Amino acid sequence: MNSINRDAADAMIARAIGQAVADYKRPICVAVVDGTGHLVGFSRMDGAPLRSIQIAIGKAYSAARLGVHTDAFLERLHREQVTARDFCDEKITSLPGGAVLKSADGAVIGGVGVSGLKSEEDQAIVHALADLVGRDAL
Repeated sequence: MNSINRDAADAMIARAIGQAVADYKRPICVAVVDGTGHLVGFSRMDGAPLRSIQIAIGKAYSAARLGVHTDAFLERLHREQVTARDFCDEKITSLPGGAVLKSADGAVIGGVGVSGLKSEEDQAIVHALADLVGRDAL
């Protein structure tokens, strides 16, 4: 896969929702962005918190723009004792639950964000999706 298109976004959204239902039995919001951080696909499950809409989008955007998973970005902030504000982009968040999507050759092609669960649960879902995209198995 060389870029994130609507079909790929829809497939990722369906997988994320399926995993949230099967593993956690709670509703989520899922956002998929292209390599520039622009929204390609989004879904909010019935009952997912309203605040999770913007959080999911922010996580996906942050992962794509920074080129790293948001949990790794959070670790960097702690390690270097800086804040997300230091990156001069008010849309960036360090909340876990965002994953960068890379092609098989390592190029950043997008990001995915999940919100609505515990941070580690959000992150587990997006890590699984990023792995599928990296293996071109989606």
